Amino acid sequence: MTDFDHGISAIDTGFCRPRFDASHLIVEAGRAAFVDTGTNASVPALLDALAAKGLTPADVDWVILTHVHLDHAGGAGALLERLPGARLAVHPRGARHMIDPAKLVAGAAAVYGEDEVRRTYGDLVPVPPERVVEAGDGHQVDLAGRPLLCLDTPGHAYHHLCVWDARSRAFFTGDTFGLSYREFDSPRGALIVPTTTPVQFDPEALKASIRRLLAYRPAAMYLTHYSRVEDIERLGRDLIEQIDAMVAIAGRHANAADRHARIVEDLAALYLSRAVAHGSPLAEGPMRALLAMDLELNAQGLEVWLDRQKAAAGA
Repeated sequence: MTDFDHGISAIDTGFCRPRFDASHLIVEAGRAAFVDTGTNASVPALLDALAAKGLTPADVDWVILTHVHLDHAGGAGALLERLPGARLAVHPRGARHMIDPAKLVAGAAAVYGEDEVRRTYGDLVPVPPERVVEAGDGHQVDLAGRPLLCLDTPGHAYHHLCVWDARSRAFFTGDTFGLSYREFDSPRGALIVPTTTPVQFDPEALKASIRRLLAYRPAAMYLTHYSRVEDIERLGRDLIEQIDAMVAIAGRHANAADRHARIVEDLAALYLSRAVAHGSPLAEGPMRALLAMDLELNAQGLEVWLDRQKAAAGA
């Protein structure tokens, strides 16, 4: 667990590797909220973090999901079973998938394979409907008098929201503001990379969502992958530049027989060249290893977007 100011802590959920996937704990006046949960296997770490703060499961009022992709929300049902008074705030498009996870699991299996989903995420626990709050655009979660404002931020997924905490002047961004692994930090600060995982990537919507967040002039962003970043104006520009570059890469290889492999290689060249220019301390091999999953999934997301564009043009 890493503690920040304003009662905010990042908890490493243990998913995949250290400092890859975070749940954020917000504590206000002895009450608590989690933003994103990790997977079923993450629940003990989240409960341990509560205990380290001198809190009990009964002190948690809210679990807020930025979106329902399983690395962010897979453990929500199992966690809520342990939090007797907590409610779940989730985008209206994601609420039904928390109440009945069957389609969510099927969608993940279509991307990752059934065996991998079962091995990695286990059996998802449904959330009782009466504990689910649909957090549409402008919905405000009240944490012991501390307002947490939910904004609709599509682009990575149709059912994505970001949470504005006026107290800290920071957003909890899920995947809208990309990912930033601490291993890539340099004297210039953080390196940022967009995430375009399947199946709902929309570049124009994502850029609009990023600009909407920037309009609040936040002091920091808390990313699920991985936690607090600053120098937000620079990172926002970097994200938008890369989204445009990624769309261009996809378009360049749209009709290639080996489309996927070509997109992966060009994405790798894009990210690694930016990391080198940023002064990231790692050699190319370790950098590529850290980005391997993202290269694969971003390429898949771009391909789904390409196919959607082709289908729309054909219609």
